Amino acid sequence: MRRTWDLILVGAGLANGLLAWHLRARRPELSVLLIDQAAAMGANHTWSFHESDLSPAQHQWLAPLVSHRWPGYEVRFPNLRRTFAGAYCSISGEHFARTLTAALGRQLMLNAVVKRLTPDTVQLASGETLHAGAVIDGRGLAPSEHLRLGYQAFLGQEVQLAQPHGLTLPTVMDATVAQHDGYRFVYVLPLAPDRLLIEDTYYRESPTLDPFLVRERINAYAQAHGWQVERILREEQGSLPIILAGRFEAFYADGQGVPRSGLRGGLFHPVTGYSLPEAVRLADLLASTTDLSADALQVLLYRHRLGLWRHQRYFRLLNRMLFLAAAPPQRWKVLERFHRLPPGLIQRFYAGAPSATDKLRLLLGKPPVPVLPALKAMLDYAPPAQEEP
Repeated sequence: MRRTWDLILVGAGLANGLLAWHLRARRPELSVLLIDQAAAMGANHTWSFHESDLSPAQHQWLAPLVSHRWPGYEVRFPNLRRTFAGAYCSISGEHFARTLTAALGRQLMLNAVVKRLTPDTVQLASGETLHAGAVIDGRGLAPSEHLRLGYQAFLGQEVQLAQPHGLTLPTVMDATVAQHDGYRFVYVLPLAPDRLLIEDTYYRESPTLDPFLVRERINAYAQAHGWQVERILREEQGSLPIILAGRFEAFYADGQGVPRSGLRGGLFHPVTGYSLPEAVRLADLLASTTDLSADALQVLLYRHRLGLWRHQRYFRLLNRMLFLAAAPPQRWKVLERFHRLPPGLIQRFYAGAPSATDKLRLLLGKPPVPVLPALKAMLDYAPPAQEEP
């Protein structure tokens, strides 16, 4: 007899992993299958977020997955060094994988290569077809001619040091480093007294980096801070999309009727590329939805994504100013000016919920980019991805 799952989640990344985790707790009556082509979940990933990005209830259900929590964070720029209160949290890929693998058991299928998706079936390369009330595609961002993107490209190394580093807070942005290939900063997480994640990050037009060159820069950064690296424990590399403009309806139609989650569905902060808060909100939305059939889910997620797209129009405008109006070596000035603003405004911005006053405040005062290029970036951008009203 053919088995039909209530939901099949394709791609065991952050968004679908959180969805499977939350549904297991909130909707245990549902049969949910999480599948991925990899042999293990969460390899070489770190997902971070600010405490103010989520509600207390969301923090409560997410808490078992959080690996590290610090009471604040620092930023560093050529003319500014500032410490912000408010917890900063991270989920390590290793902890994420270990916790979900133990919890999901037979609801997790690995080494499953997908050949084709429909709204209610998953065809595997093995020849097997899996059936579901609905399928959700969360396999990461797919190329689309309907989005105009910049990228936050990065390479990070988790390193074991010969001596304690002395850091108590993460450095979320250190832009005092030499500026290469756009806006460059180094991101440092103190994971243990003698262990760091050092990540070299670039806001740039291309998603790819020269790994050999970036590794040299990470090593130079460690040496400049007096950190003697005994060994490199692991390495992570990737790029987060930064949306400048797009055609929403055409982008959404790329899914061919299959609901999408995470980066694949465009569910992330347009400026930072962070996807965890949106993944948490999506998990809450689906956990409180009675009808999870393919048709109902497609309508629900279309409305959810359309509302978010409209809400994020202001962020895309800021991205165009950063990428199109600011000369690459001068982009750090935009971020330095931003981090001089009131802490509450910065929290709301990172949470994706700036007030009308916040939006006005961000554009007032002496502009960090030339006025005419800024106006052109706001109003004029090239095909193929022209912004919709």
